[in-house]
Amino acid sequence: MDVDLRDVVVLESSGTGRRIDLLQGFAAVDGGRIIHLPLVSQRLLALLALADRPQARVHAAGVLWPEADERHASANLRSTLWRLSGIRPPLVVRDPSLRLAPGVTVDVRTSYALASRVLDASVPIVDLGGDPTSAFVEDLLPDWNEDWVVIERERFRQVRLHALEALCDRFSEGGSMMQAIEAGFAAVTADPFRESAHRALIRAHLREGNRSEALRQYLSYRKILDEELGIEPTATFDEMLEISAI
Repeated sequence: MDVDLRDVVVLESSGTGRRIDLLQGFAAVDGGRIIHLPLVSQRLLALLALADRPQARVHAAGVLWPEADERHASANLRSTLWRLSGIRPPLVVRDPSLRLAPGVTVDVRTSYALASRVLDASVPIVDLGGDPTSAFVEDLLPDWNEDWVVIERERFRQVRLHALEALCDRFSEGGSMMQAIEAGFAAVTADPFRESAHRALIRAHLREGNRSEALRQYLSYRKILDEELGIEPTATFDEMLEISAI
């Protein structure tokens, strides 16, 4: 696939407040202003934003253009880098491997870092910020279907589900019931079939003394499993949450 060189982005930037957003869709932002980029440039920036180390050019070209031979893939990569060369200071460092320029923040990296803190019991809940749940409610690039994106989306989905469940438990243990319920609902919305998410939400209801809400959530989960999958919750679910006593 050859790229069209006519669509070139030219932007002079102060270099401050620059970020790449990948949650709920792609955006490149400079000081609150959207940088309009062609799709091929977006794909390269997303690949680099998700990588935890500099990417060799041949690897990046192979990932982004898997159906092209090495010569054409490399040519497409050079053309894409040329498209991005009009942005000053650059978003991509080429030395000769590729990486995002220093100072460019990435929302999903911020969410991964926050998830590590959420899952670390030694970090007080009050040190997680005013609304940590909001970092885990959106999917990664939901409208992109490339294999490498699908893999990264599922990786982040698992992390954010664990973080939401942990937030639900930690907030409810600390008596912050509204935040606990919000995190629990975010978890079951993200994956309605995930038993651990429903368990966390039901625990929050029980800690608040709302046995009727806990039972309602439990019965809703049983109905979903029965109608969609033809299965029941695990045998330990009733016992662990004392549903039979409600």
